[in-house]
Amino acid sequence: MLSINNLSYYIGGRALYENTSLHIKPKDKIGLVGLNGTGKSTLLKIIDGEYQPSSGEIQKAKDCTIGFLNQDLLSYQSEDSILEVALEAFKETLALQNEIDQVLKQMETDYSEKVIDRLAKLQDRFEANEGYTIKAKAEEILEGIGFKTADLTRPLKTFSGGWRMRVMLAKLLLEKPSLLMLDEPTNHLDLPSIQWVENYLKTYEGAVIVVSHDQEFLDNCIDVTVEVSNGTLTSYAGNYSFYRSEKKERMEIQQNAYENQQQMIKQTERFIERFRAKASKSNQVQSRVKALERLDKVNEVVDDNVSVNFKFKFSQKSGRDVVVLDHVSKAYGDLTILSNTTARIERGDKIALIGANGKGKSTLLRVIDGSERVNGRVTEGHNVIKSFYAQHQLEALNIDNEILQEMNQAGSGKTETELRNVLGCFLFTNEDVFKKIKVLSGGEKSRVALAKTLISEANFLLLDEPTNHLDMQSVNILIQALEQYEGTFITVSHDRHFIRGVANKIWYIENQQIKEYPGTYDEYVYWKSLQSSQPKEGEKHSKKDKKEEKRRYSNTEIDDARRDLKKKEKELATLEENILELEERKSRFEKEMADPDVFSDSAKLESINIEYAGVKNEIENLNDMWELLVEEISTLQETVS
Repeated sequence: MLSINNLSYYIGGRALYENTSLHIKPKDKIGLVGLNGTGKSTLLKIIDGEYQPSSGEIQKAKDCTIGFLNQDLLSYQSEDSILEVALEAFKETLALQNEIDQVLKQMETDYSEKVIDRLAKLQDRFEANEGYTIKAKAEEILEGIGFKTADLTRPLKTFSGGWRMRVMLAKLLLEKPSLLMLDEPTNHLDLPSIQWVENYLKTYEGAVIVVSHDQEFLDNCIDVTVEVSNGTLTSYAGNYSFYRSEKKERMEIQQNAYENQQQMIKQTERFIERFRAKASKSNQVQSRVKALERLDKVNEVVDDNVSVNFKFKFSQKSGRDVVVLDHVSKAYGDLTILSNTTARIERGDKIALIGANGKGKSTLLRVIDGSERVNGRVTEGHNVIKSFYAQHQLEALNIDNEILQEMNQAGSGKTETELRNVLGCFLFTNEDVFKKIKVLSGGEKSRVALAKTLISEANFLLLDEPTNHLDMQSVNILIQALEQYEGTFITVSHDRHFIRGVANKIWYIENQQIKEYPGTYDEYVYWKSLQSSQPKEGEKHSKKDKKEEKRRYSNTEIDDARRDLKKKEKELATLEENILELEERKSRFEKEMADPDVFSDSAKLESINIEYAGVKNEIENLNDMWELLVEEISTLQETVS
């Protein structure tokens, strides 16, 4: 369908691409991956025709159409409603509709057979173009990516840039080009919308190229991964997880080949050096010199994966309760965000606050921070030191400072060496630390702001969309840093890979209440799937029945449920501690069994195996108890809410 042949593209004297090729088949779902600055977005613009290659060519089939969602569309504005803008995807069908309207008006005075025949032909073409369903299709896609029905008639210009980008995405999806190119589409989508787009792309009839830092998004909707690195395009026949695994194997093979070749080169060089002066060996020496000159050298592997050892220092630990929200309400005019809700953050909690946009997640972070006025009480615990990261922190950076200066002004008291080590963890090495803030990209500024947040010695972090503008390598660095963080944090994020890597509790806002799931993201997803598979209340009862069912709980019963809930929550906390201890024992047994000395001692190995099996069985039993407790807690929470 489209072929890139021997492509080269230069910026100044630097080769962004050099003599590289790629072939795109009609139904390929391609994920374009690589570090920031390697040219992923540039490649899409070359394919789209916005940039011209320095050499090489791009060939495409005559019937190949291209649709390109890029960040430049953020500035697009229109007086038309978002539904009308999305319907612009059906230009031919809308033109037919206009002709039909004109003919119908003509028929008010002209009933000739010629006019009637023209109307019939236009209506046949309109029906063949599925004209009667285009409005329903546009509404379905707009609502699928997060718009409410009431929003569809609002002018596009009344929406923020991120929401306008969603409209552009909807229009592209409705156009159904042969090749759909999406540059960071998840940047402006919430989690439900991301999942909707994933499902849509899986069954998309054309080819797709997507640039994204969202690893799970790529896993769920691509079947080919193309890596951009060192000016070349390398294809892997699978999704992102397959690419990671396959690349690791290729790197091992390449490294072995490199080491073998280096050993051969050293042996050859020693032979040349030893016998260079011997006339009897001159032919052999010259032969080996020429062989080295002709040698196609294997490059040493450069591993893009950075291992972070980030040491956090606290001047003091917080008390057990970090923040307590007691019957908190928050509204903006008629829009109620929180209504008489209660929640608690305890020391060691690593909370991911998830859900659709517009539910008030960022507002809740500000409420917890104390920077948002509310009705009710927000109580900060003993010795709590907060640090709040949000996108406005990027604007707060002093653009005239060098990176090292900016870090030094964070007031952490760290030495220059310590600050350089921290910056090294965030990919700023050597002379990079002397770059001015004003020359940094959005992703680099995000890394600086995050580094400042993490060196603040805070024991409680509030992180609002920390992975925005970060590439995959930077996201993985942040995950590693937060895994080593011994304090408490709450983060708002739509990046499931990030949430999965850092959270031990899930919060979400439902019916203006803060809801908590006391487990990891994977456990939450499984629990939600069980919830959604159960018959809904409306399928069994009328609205009147539901009201009567709600009324059957007396005040005494609700008070009893509250007491039971506190008791169950304590039991759950104790149970989780027991499971953690057993997991640590299990891990120790596994290490012992891998020890050659133990493995060679059959009696000792058998003894450890027995203990290991007992611990493993106990963990399974406690996990079953944990699931039952969580279900009981969920039921009690419904009773008292």
